[in-house]
Amino acid sequence: MVTGHRTVAEDVVAVHLAEPSGGPLPSWQPGARLLLTLPSGRQRHYSLCGDPADRHRYRIAVRRAADGGGGSVELHDEVAVGSRLSAARPRNGFAFCAEPAVLLLAGGIGITPLLPMARQARSLGLDWRLVHTGRTAAALPFTEELRALDPARVEIRTDDRDGVPDAAELLARAPRGAAVYCCGPAPMLAAVQRAFDASPARALHFERFGAAPVSGGHPFTVRLGAGGPELAVPADRSALDVARELRPDLPYSCKQGFCGTCRVRVLDGTPEHRDRRLTPAERAGGALLPCVSRAAEGETLVLDL
Repeated sequence: MVTGHRTVAEDVVAVHLAEPSGGPLPSWQPGARLLLTLPSGRQRHYSLCGDPADRHRYRIAVRRAADGGGGSVELHDEVAVGSRLSAARPRNGFAFCAEPAVLLLAGGIGITPLLPMARQARSLGLDWRLVHTGRTAAALPFTEELRALDPARVEIRTDDRDGVPDAAELLARAPRGAAVYCCGPAPMLAAVQRAFDASPARALHFERFGAAPVSGGHPFTVRLGAGGPELAVPADRSALDVARELRPDLPYSCKQGFCGTCRVRVLDGTPEHRDRRLTPAERAGGALLPCVSRAAEGETLVLDL
């Protein structure tokens, strides 16, 4: 149940969730995501950004994406205190390993998984730094909460005041041998990955809030049902995105191949699996996650849609 819903930055709301009975919630660790089913039936993943020690309240923060799939707009405009949402147990694909020295790099709403990491790094006495970047100060959530952790270790950078940050410059803040945790928009992640080898850090962990660019893709075709329409999938787009142009009701959530929301069955054709969710037995049985999985050039996949 929603127990709190307030604006924490420009186009960002923080939503507090609790068990309606008042009982304890499942435990979680920094980096965990919560899969919510919204009143419309849409399913979306959101990083938990509250305190893992608080077993009676979860907190998420959501930036409105007017051109997205509708989940963020629904949470902003249609969900309120008292709304009832269903949620799966938290899952963690971005675990904080608590290395002795860490640099946390956040872009915009990417601060959500990193805030609990900073809190844990402080409690463990690690050598940590956090840099939060964004367009303007008004667009960045939780600034005062971050600075309260340790103003000497937290840096807030905004494009309008400091210029667009250079990835190599950000990585230079890492103590030698540190682990870097990065979450933000795709261009930021790509820039950090390119600059990482020349940095003093030794390990890079990252999480995206959107689909990664297609790498090594080839054009192929999907047919929606045995006698359905055939759709051309270009080398740089996913089968899910192409299919949703004709069937906007098709469900999805992460678009990264780990949640399984978009799962379909292959009736014919040989897929190229790229997900991180399906077991070998599920793949052999015809399961496919079209958000990331593809086929060889010229292949046609017939999907049970």
